[in-house]
Amino acid sequence: MPPSKTFVCISNFYKGTDFLTHLHQLGNTIYLVTSEKMKEKPWPTEAIEEIFYMPGQDVDWNLEHLLLGIGNLMKSKKIDAIVALDDFDVEKATYLRENLRIDGMGQTTGRYFRDKLAMRMRSKSCGIPIPAFVSLFNDNDINTFLEAVPAPWILKPRSEASSLGIVKLEDKESAWIHINGMGNNRFKYLLEEFIPGDVYHCDSLIKDKSILFSLSSQYLATPLEISQEGGIFRSATVVKNSEDDKRINALNEQVIKGFGLKHGVSHTEFIKSKKTAEIYFLETSSRVGGAHLAEMVEAASGVNLWKEWACIEDALVKANEYAIPETIEENAGIVLTLAHEKHPDLSSFSDPEICFIVPLEFHVGLIVKSQSHNRIRELLDDYTERLANGFSAIGVQKKVSKLH
Repeated sequence: MPPSKTFVCISNFYKGTDFLTHLHQLGNTIYLVTSEKMKEKPWPTEAIEEIFYMPGQDVDWNLEHLLLGIGNLMKSKKIDAIVALDDFDVEKATYLRENLRIDGMGQTTGRYFRDKLAMRMRSKSCGIPIPAFVSLFNDNDINTFLEAVPAPWILKPRSEASSLGIVKLEDKESAWIHINGMGNNRFKYLLEEFIPGDVYHCDSLIKDKSILFSLSSQYLATPLEISQEGGIFRSATVVKNSEDDKRINALNEQVIKGFGLKHGVSHTEFIKSKKTAEIYFLETSSRVGGAHLAEMVEAASGVNLWKEWACIEDALVKANEYAIPETIEENAGIVLTLAHEKHPDLSSFSDPEICFIVPLEFHVGLIVKSQSHNRIRELLDDYTERLANGFSAIGVQKKVSKLH
């Protein structure tokens, strides 16, 4: 076995336990940096050499203190790689790599996977179709956009995750009220054309600039719809080799190559216009998708994204070859909602297609798999109705007070 390598993994939320466990099983030493609020979470301590806790969470972290801490660790340990396990940790990891001259994604490329304005500008230069957009730097540019692009529009924070902080605007007056109301924070947002349509996501594994694995799926209730209108989160895999599947995978490859992601994992979202059927790029990330989509991907393909990402990182630092394990071809779907009870009784959900129950308190989450795509849709429709009538609770989206 090659000599042990040392990884610093950063996660300001509790996630990536499969990644940490498998990276350790491959013979590596792992140091984890997380938030003090995550202290009581069941981290796989048997796989972690030491855990360091940062005060506050995410935007509260002092990057200079983080740099000083990792710099002090490097006095006695050779750090071979730094890995960001969550969307919000990408900037932290790129900042450390740049300052400590450690191989991996730097700050410029990192922005393409965190900053929605950088994503759109890069997409435009690469010829990737995107909704019309404008930055909020210049009043004249904004007015030109509002006159040229029909309402409604979407006001988006540039560096938040999922649908956090997104506002749908119906007219020019309300647009300017929101823009002016942001004060000095307005440059941290962008304004974008709202395109009604179906939203898809493509989850990929990449090494040496090549996509080794990808799976396309469709949100049946999008994060934006749920945050704005309430509802139950649902996603299902797209029929393999269908026209939508081929188009999404082709566009996904354009994004990954154009944005310069050399290695790792990606979760990328697209929208298919109801009016024109054109598919547009929405946003991407260099992380595993949230909301237990990784378990849905594994149900459909047999590929554990966290585990295989660990294998890729291990192969990189040890200069080893890597190949995706043999995959399966199933259809899969997920339904996920907040629940009234801490541990809801799910005994009435007994279909043999159920392959995973989300282990979160005050949640109901079920993943199903089948050879039949229609059967997946039938089950998700049935479960959505049943959950809405007897289990589901409506959460209020928190206002974004501190922007990235």
